Amino acid sequence: MKQVKLVDSKLLDFNVRGDTPGMAYVARALSPEISPNIGVGFAKWEGAKVAWTVLYDEVVFVIEGCFELTANGETHHVKPGQMLWIPEGTELVYGGHALFGYVVHPGNWKEIHGIA
Repeated sequence: MKQVKLVDSKLLDFNVRGDTPGMAYVARALSPEISPNIGVGFAKWEGAKVAWTVLYDEVVFVIEGCFELTANGETHHVKPGQMLWIPEGTELVYGGHALFGYVVHPGNWKEIHGIA
């Protein structure tokens, strides 16, 4: 039987995702083994700019700071208490200085797209 799971962002291992100038760190809170349906995690952005094309639907919700996302020629400035929905296939650049949470669907997108 599956159990309710409490996740504390302070206890997660954050992996580097950006490079200077600025840094970006991401920690997956729910792995595909826990739920293949959704992926959930936390990220800390410290001025990094990371270009990516999302291979899933994503929701980003800001906890602290200001997260920036540029897509389709428009930059979104997302502040605490706000969130973005980002559809699969969106070409974007993540940026800003923020602590934020994210949810992706499907959670096993790497497996689906053959990414190790």
